Amino acid sequence: MGKKEEEEIIRIAKKMDKMAQKKNGAGALDLLKELRSVPMTLELLQSTRIGMSVNAIRKQSTDEEVTSLAKSLIKSWKKLLDEPGGGDKAPDEKRKDQTTPVSPSQGSPEAKEESSSSNSSSKSETSEVASNTLATTFPRAPITSDSIRLKCREMLANALQTGEDHIAIGADCEELGAQIEECIFQEFKNTDMKYKNRVRSRISNLKDMKNPNLRRTVLCGSVTPERIAKMTAEEMASDELKEMRKNLTKEAVRDHQMATTGGTQTDLFTCGKCKGKNCTYTQVQTRSADEPMTTFVFCQQCGNRWKFC
Repeated sequence: MGKKEEEEIIRIAKKMDKMAQKKNGAGALDLLKELRSVPMTLELLQSTRIGMSVNAIRKQSTDEEVTSLAKSLIKSWKKLLDEPGGGDKAPDEKRKDQTTPVSPSQGSPEAKEESSSSNSSSKSETSEVASNTLATTFPRAPITSDSIRLKCREMLANALQTGEDHIAIGADCEELGAQIEECIFQEFKNTDMKYKNRVRSRISNLKDMKNPNLRRTVLCGSVTPERIAKMTAEEMASDELKEMRKNLTKEAVRDHQMATTGGTQTDLFTCGKCKGKNCTYTQVQTRSADEPMTTFVFCQQCGNRWKFC
């Protein structure tokens, strides 16, 4: 990858981002034509994030030629993701890998023709099976003309595009966003506040930079659109947050048990809520050894609990 190509792509990406922000696609066609002549690699795609810029222009532009060329470029770039170890081997090594010993009969024109026809037919069958399987597993979301639903689909797609995972994975964020929104809509059957709150919580969690695993599992298909549409806040939380909640729950249970079962009966304390004196107390060394112990007091009448130092 040349430094010159990277700088050129970054220059084009910045121009496209400005066009998308201003919603003015004048000159976008010339920039797309420039990109078409640049030899693209997976490393360039990931370092420049040009795919996001081109996709933004495609969404904003009303020019059919611009949208068509943008789609064509994105489609060709996605093919780079399908190449196993693409670009790792030198051309000579690739040719060696593809070269196999041939017998005299295999070298004849008739044999070559049969081989090429069988290869092409097997490839077409494989691609047909793959496409059918994909369509069956992830059916495309129905089209809608509802402005609220369309906006929610757009925001979900943008949330899925947080970071660069979608470029490396090669996921169709727009279609995934539409599928998630469709699942939410099918549950509520309208776009009321419950529907909007459900969509907002998905967007917030998918955009969370501290929780990239959730976004990646959705992009990879490990978590289906139906699943992410119904997950609770606890289920969507990051591993770090789940561990923190677990520890807080344990601490709360321990403190409650200590106050209600391990306390010593006393009438030396007066409850600030009910003014009663029917209390129990427990002393714990929460600070250093040379500091006095902390006293936790629990009111048996109203359940009030406080700390007395």
